[in-house]
Amino acid sequence: MHKLDESLLSPLPPFSKLGKTQIRTILDQATSRRIESGAAVFHEGALAERFFLLLDGTIRVVKTTADGEQVTSIHIPAGQLFGIAKALSRTTYPATARAASEALALSWPTTLWDNFVTEYSGFATETYKTVGDRLGELNTRVIEMSTQHVEQRIARALLRLISQSGRQVEQGIEISFPITRKDVSEMTGTTLQTVSRLLSSWEKNGLVTSKRKKIIICNPHQLAILGEA
Repeated sequence: MHKLDESLLSPLPPFSKLGKTQIRTILDQATSRRIESGAAVFHEGALAERFFLLLDGTIRVVKTTADGEQVTSIHIPAGQLFGIAKALSRTTYPATARAASEALALSWPTTLWDNFVTEYSGFATETYKTVGDRLGELNTRVIEMSTQHVEQRIARALLRLISQSGRQVEQGIEISFPITRKDVSEMTGTTLQTVSRLLSSWEKNGLVTSKRKKIIICNPHQLAILGEA
């Protein structure tokens, strides 16, 4: 990994407390991989042989239900670790990871995990903080699905996505990776028809723009009001 500069990792939480020499050692043990949009990085239930750091793009985490249906659980933005089964005391991946857009990731053998935790200050604490944040997000979604109306759930899901992976465009804030109405329905535990009906209504009212796997939030403030209604 001599082509990548140490400064690439130094701002990222798991490595922010490390010196350049330590980061260089970590990079020298990494493998880079460019992932095409829609391609799987690993599959649910597969042996967790590597863990990953997403440098660019977005990863969609997909779980398979008992009846074989695939459901999007969370999205992971650039700058975060993923595939960290070892942090969950697992030997297999708990879900499938797919590139929501073209992505670039570094990876290391899982056999190095314990060494990273022991040798590099902040790696463990920041990694387990990330795990806690993701579990918190999943818990929030469970509560939302149990207690909130569909309109609230969809509004909050879109607001989370622009918070994690939004970019400013002329019309508002665009979710920076391809996302379909079906993806939104999976994230919010509702039907595709309901999502389509709501997004069409919101588009008429100037809240969002939705077309060809792109969603732009034109009025985040009003969407936030709907999410809290």
